[in-house]
Amino acid sequence: MKQRVTAALINKARRRLIEMHYRSQTGHLGGNLSALDAMVVVHHELMADDDRFVLSKGHSAGAYYITLWSLGLLTDEDLHTFHGEGTRLPGHPGPKTIPQILFSTGSLGHGLSLAAGLALAARLKGESRRIFCLTSDGDWQEGSTLEALIFACHHQLSNLTILVDHNGLQGFGTTTEVASMSPLGSRLAGFDVELRNCNGRDLEGLRDALRPSGRRPVVAILDTIKGYGVPGFEGRLESHYLPLTAPQYEAAMSLFADPGAVDPS
Repeated sequence: MKQRVTAALINKARRRLIEMHYRSQTGHLGGNLSALDAMVVVHHELMADDDRFVLSKGHSAGAYYITLWSLGLLTDEDLHTFHGEGTRLPGHPGPKTIPQILFSTGSLGHGLSLAAGLALAARLKGESRRIFCLTSDGDWQEGSTLEALIFACHHQLSNLTILVDHNGLQGFGTTTEVASMSPLGSRLAGFDVELRNCNGRDLEGLRDALRPSGRRPVVAILDTIKGYGVPGFEGRLESHYLPLTAPQYEAAMSLFADPGAVDPS
């Protein structure tokens, strides 16, 4: 049964994500925090049992594991092994680890090609499943991502929904400094897609932006903040690599201390 996502649920997931990364002293927390809200909405509200999810921005595996934990598909004991020796939950999605991970991803630009192939396969087999693919804005600097979009448009893969975690930062600086595709919406407007834009933390906006189009692929550009809510990390390149310090962890957990306090429902 689908569960309507509330701010309280997102807050609970955010706290658990921060705790998991701090416990393991693992980096990449920034891009996990920016993508978490969308992942939770997709999995709790939009995906049917037969649908598929591809995490192109593999460095946000932590947010994916937390999303699966929020669905009861992973346990706290599983999360305690994150990024450890012999874990099923590595820092980037690994092959043959948990059933929900279809592909090993991490190097940007791979995920959309895989998702487009899944979408076409579903159509050829007469299946009604939807395919969701979460990309980073950095993914769109890769030629293979644009080639995959050309493929998806050519085949009018209306069962394909592409999310863009548009936080403006990547491994070596801002996306504008490294290899600008700004404004991304204008670059993609010439493709035969249903192009939408919303605040990546606006739950109603996410629901509207991710609805099926009927005849074309959906591309939803989600405006997000890398490292959201973590002092010294929010909107900063450091959140891409560095693990949390104890003061940062304590400040972030204090900020999100009361899930009920931020639930507007």
